[in-house]
Amino acid sequence: MRIHCCMLALLTLLSLTTAYTLSPRAVENGPCTGAGGAPGVCIPTASCTSAGGTFISNACPGTPEDIKCCTKSSCSSNGSCKWTIQCSTPSTTLPGLCPGPADFKCCVPGEGGSGGYPPPELPAVGACKATAVEGAEKIVAGNPGQVRQIYCIRDCACPGTSDHCCGMATDMMCSSAGGVRTESGKGIAEWVMNHRDELNLKYVIWGQKIWNPSRDAVMPWSQWRPMEDRGSITANHWDHVHVSYN
Repeated sequence: MRIHCCMLALLTLLSLTTAYTLSPRAVENGPCTGAGGAPGVCIPTASCTSAGGTFISNACPGTPEDIKCCTKSSCSSNGSCKWTIQCSTPSTTLPGLCPGPADFKCCVPGEGGSGGYPPPELPAVGACKATAVEGAEKIVAGNPGQVRQIYCIRDCACPGTSDHCCGMATDMMCSSAGGVRTESGKGIAEWVMNHRDELNLKYVIWGQKIWNPSRDAVMPWSQWRPMEDRGSITANHWDHVHVSYN
């Protein structure tokens, strides 16, 4: 009987040890793994959804019922929420865009030296029409840290060959300098497409491709209509997103 009791105690201890090894306890505001293997943080569901995140159950073991694993796959035009130690190199981290503690931030790949810019100065309403200025303001707000500078007016007669001539277009510069190619404009351009109605969009150009709401279906930038090679990074729109308004 004594041997049987000892064996039972040993088996119970091994069972508990195995269970703990397979399901380690999580902590509130600590890391977890969300849907699809995405980096996440264990926080209350209300905090997750109010910050634009989504959550899954059973990924924060040992925490209260309302603590779930929260992830946010998109926090800017081409960024995602990660723990700062998980951000790729080079990259920029943008605060205030992700749920959870301060070291769970929006990581933006530093392609072409882009990302992490302070809010650019908006053109004045006048020669640059109010529709264009308001559109540019919405694009900047929807893509924080991604637009370095904004151009609106071009020295040409209105009407002319460009909507810039009449102050009805903005160039959203998104690389570290004019003539420097970047990949970050794709997310901005697709954002513009997806917000076409509120922007009163006429057409958008990025990366030698154009999208027009009057003739094109909503689709990824890679499927947009191609444009001719105009001979330079800027002319082919690889350092800025051109947005024309109605």
